[in-house]
Amino acid sequence: MKRLWMAFVAVMVLSFLVLGWIGTRIYQEMPPIPEKIVMTDGQTFIGSGEITAGQNVWQSMGGMEVGSIWGHGSYVAPDWTADWLHREAVFILDRWAKADHNIEFEKLDSEQKAQLVARLTKLLHTNTYDPSTGTVTIDPIRVEAFESNLAHYTEVFSEGNTDYAIPAGAVSDPDRLRKLSAFFFWTAWAASTDRPNDISTYTSNWPHEPLIGNRPTGDTVVWTGVSIIMLLAGISAMAWWYASKRNEEEEPTPPENDPLALWEATASQKATIKYFWVVSALILVQMLLGVVTAHYGVEGDGFYGFPLSEWLPYSVSRTWHVQMGLFWIATAWLAAGLFIGPLVSGEEPRFQRLGVNVLFGALLLVVVGSLTGEWLSIQNKMTDTVSFYFGHQGYEYVDLGRVWQIALMVGLLLWLILMIRVLLPALRKTGDTKQLVALLAVATGAIALFYGAGLTWGQHSHLSMVEYWRWWVVHLWVEGFFEVFATTVIAFIFMRLNLIRPGIAAAAALLSATIFLSGGIIGTCHHLYFSGTPTVALVWGSVFSALEVVPLVLIGFDATEDLRRSRTSPWVQRYKWPIYFFVAVAFWNMVGAGLFGFMINPPIALYYMQGLNTTPLHGHAALFGVYGMLGIGLMLICLRVLIPGKEWKDGLLRFSFWSLNGGLMAMCVLSLLPVGLLQTKASVEHSYWFARSSEFMQTDLMQTLRWMRVPGDTVFFFGAVALVLFVAGLKTGHSFKKVENS
Repeated sequence: MKRLWMAFVAVMVLSFLVLGWIGTRIYQEMPPIPEKIVMTDGQTFIGSGEITAGQNVWQSMGGMEVGSIWGHGSYVAPDWTADWLHREAVFILDRWAKADHNIEFEKLDSEQKAQLVARLTKLLHTNTYDPSTGTVTIDPIRVEAFESNLAHYTEVFSEGNTDYAIPAGAVSDPDRLRKLSAFFFWTAWAASTDRPNDISTYTSNWPHEPLIGNRPTGDTVVWTGVSIIMLLAGISAMAWWYASKRNEEEEPTPPENDPLALWEATASQKATIKYFWVVSALILVQMLLGVVTAHYGVEGDGFYGFPLSEWLPYSVSRTWHVQMGLFWIATAWLAAGLFIGPLVSGEEPRFQRLGVNVLFGALLLVVVGSLTGEWLSIQNKMTDTVSFYFGHQGYEYVDLGRVWQIALMVGLLLWLILMIRVLLPALRKTGDTKQLVALLAVATGAIALFYGAGLTWGQHSHLSMVEYWRWWVVHLWVEGFFEVFATTVIAFIFMRLNLIRPGIAAAAALLSATIFLSGGIIGTCHHLYFSGTPTVALVWGSVFSALEVVPLVLIGFDATEDLRRSRTSPWVQRYKWPIYFFVAVAFWNMVGAGLFGFMINPPIALYYMQGLNTTPLHGHAALFGVYGMLGIGLMLICLRVLIPGKEWKDGLLRFSFWSLNGGLMAMCVLSLLPVGLLQTKASVEHSYWFARSSEFMQTDLMQTLRWMRVPGDTVFFFGAVALVLFVAGLKTGHSFKKVENS
């Protein structure tokens, strides 16, 4: 075990040193925000602070929940970077074509087009930023293009656009619209301007736009090949290791009776049951919001004719859908930790129940307060500054205002204190169990502390640095340390049921955590290839994100072990459905995180796919398939132990399990996957702008494929309803088998 701990610590230290170094490189080389943008005659065109102020306007109206920037965000509205860039290019090319040939650009022959494209490429790619004065100088033709785009976006945001699911009045103040356009212009400037002494832009030539010569860089292609080779090497090495190490130690003979059947729940454990009622309610509301959000893709201003967007616009429904998903999953996991703590130590600290109740109140306050603030912000009821602190930060997955974010951080620290104080007695003991408890304590600390990465940016922070820290929260916090926590908790559950020896459980959990984090920490950078970051992020991110997939490919071994354990003794059938949800976690880890994740992770793939429907394909399959299924499994385990002595009716659980998994798969393969692949084809053959445009997405074929979400979504929704009915039945009694009197 000592060697495993040394390996774990070494991976953590070295990985964070590399990730921190990459962060310093991003800070040093991120695209500059000019003090002002001037025309060739020296006249100021965009003044000091206007770009940053425009970023704040974008944040307050929903930010990444209304289209995307640099490929990060939502999918109904365009990517504003690509959209601005394409419209600017078309405007300039048309103006030049009419001046030189007296016809529109599209009517020119190929040679004439090539000449103008080369001229435009040189104009846009030339870096005119002067670091000594902090100014960017632009040609008058770009000023004309800016005014043309400003008129277009004024119409979109003030009058609304149903194709984009943007309601009228989203932004109507002319000054705010101009600042918003200045921000869009700057993101497009970064995507079209070459770095100093380089031949690629600040975004590594993303997005693909042939009109300005934006094509994949050599690094994008080469490091894709390297990442695939690393993946194959990693799979080979791990398969070799599995073959040599498996079955070295025999597992214990299962006991004749359930070791937890006589466990008497402590006061704090009983207090966690209300967490699970709230989890069930949030699941149902999140599913309803998901239905509404998906429907906005085909009817941008309503829900089957009802003008829902007047009260619940797309940006609100999507924000709440994402936030509620994180809230119920996190609540389920936090409650499971609080419940399992006394099982680990066998003791109940004083005032533990009070702490559990206070934490519950704090979480409710964060949920209600943040959701209310987000709605008020998007409805223009707050100033940009008030919105940042109490409303909508505009960054996906961390949308909640800073005050609510701090409150959530305080809640997580309270959870950490409650967990550590209940684990301390077990940490003082000797034996193999101590190793597993120590890993659980480490994972608990990481979950509580690493959310703090979301507090590192401010209202006016540079977008590239916000993206760097945001993915610490999304990738490291959710996809990284939650995974370690989950592995440890599942190992402890099987150990507590005497289905696996403590030494084997501890070693397996520690090894799994080490292997996963060895790729996962640095692999965070695969989200940052084209976010105004230097090539170093692409190099490290591509290689280590490929290594992330290695343990997921072979996760079937763990799934089959879990299935086998569920059949070792008759009493284990009491835990059949929680274990089945754990098996589903392994399946979706392989499919959602592994296959669908690696499909978009290599640099050349993400160059064309970033922000297309291949992203929610991976997101839904991985977030719900892995972390949602695990949250449900943990909830059911806790409820099973909390309410002993009564046999469950498994009809609703059986229906829920197969409907949730079948519906999720149907959603993926009938709609998200084909839509994403057709978008990718359009992105490769035409441009990224075209793949995201309403001209492409509103075609009959694409609309039909979007409607094909309905069968899977319906099955999925009824699976969630069945789960909620079952959990409610534990309170009313209809989920228990009737006991006949003899």
